[in-house]
Amino acid sequence: MTVLDMAQLSLREINETLQGAAKAQANAAYEIANPRGAHAVAVGLDGPLAVTVKGSTGYYCAGMNKEAAITVEGSAGPGVAENMMSGTVTIEGDASQYAGATGHGGLLNIKGNASSRCGISMKGIDIVVHGSIGHMSAFMAQKGNLVVLGDAGEALGDSLYEARIFVRGAVKSLGADCVEKEMRPEHLALLADLLAKAGAEAKPEEFRRYGSARTLYNFNIDHADAY
Repeated sequence: MTVLDMAQLSLREINETLQGAAKAQANAAYEIANPRGAHAVAVGLDGPLAVTVKGSTGYYCAGMNKEAAITVEGSAGPGVAENMMSGTVTIEGDASQYAGATGHGGLLNIKGNASSRCGISMKGIDIVVHGSIGHMSAFMAQKGNLVVLGDAGEALGDSLYEARIFVRGAVKSLGADCVEKEMRPEHLALLADLLAKAGAEAKPEEFRRYGSARTLYNFNIDHADAY
C-alpha cells in the first residue's frame, strides 16, 4: 500500500497521483494520511483503485467515483460521492447533507447517520445508511435504492420518480407524491442483497417500502396544490 501524506503533499498532488493510477488501471491500494477535513479528496477516480482515507474529510469527497473502492475512516462533509458512477464508497462515520446526490451507480455505504437531502436526484445509485437520515431525503430521486436502518426526517421522497426507499425505523413525514407500498418477494430479495453488500445487520422483513404514487408525472389542474 502506498501512503500519501497530506501533511507533506498538496491536495492537487494527491488527486493527480490517484487519478493517474486509476486511468492506468493500476488496481493498486493507497492510504491518505492526515486528511484533516480537506475538501475534494479522491475525486474523479476512473479505475480500479482501493483508497483508504485515515480521518474525516470536507465536502465532495469521492465525487464522480467510477470503479474505485474508497473508504473514509471518519466522517464526510457535504456532497460525498456526488455524481458517483460505480464502485463503492464507505463512510465509517456520519455524512453531511446531500450524500450521494445525482449518483448514477455503485454503492454508497454510510455506517453512521446522514443529514438532509441524502440521495437527492439519485439516478441509479444504491445508498445504505446504517443510522438515520435528515429531511428532504431522496427529493426528486429518479432511480436506484435508498436503504435506511434508522429513522427518516420530514418530506421523505418528495417529488419522487422511480427510486425505491426502504426504511426500518420511523418516518416523520412523506413528501409530495410519496406513498408507502407493498413489500413484495422481489423487494425482499433486493433488500437482502443490499444489506449483505453493506454488511448491515438487519432483516428485510423489518423494513417498509416507499415509492412514487405517480400523480405528478403530468400536470393536472385538479392537483395544482400538490406541485
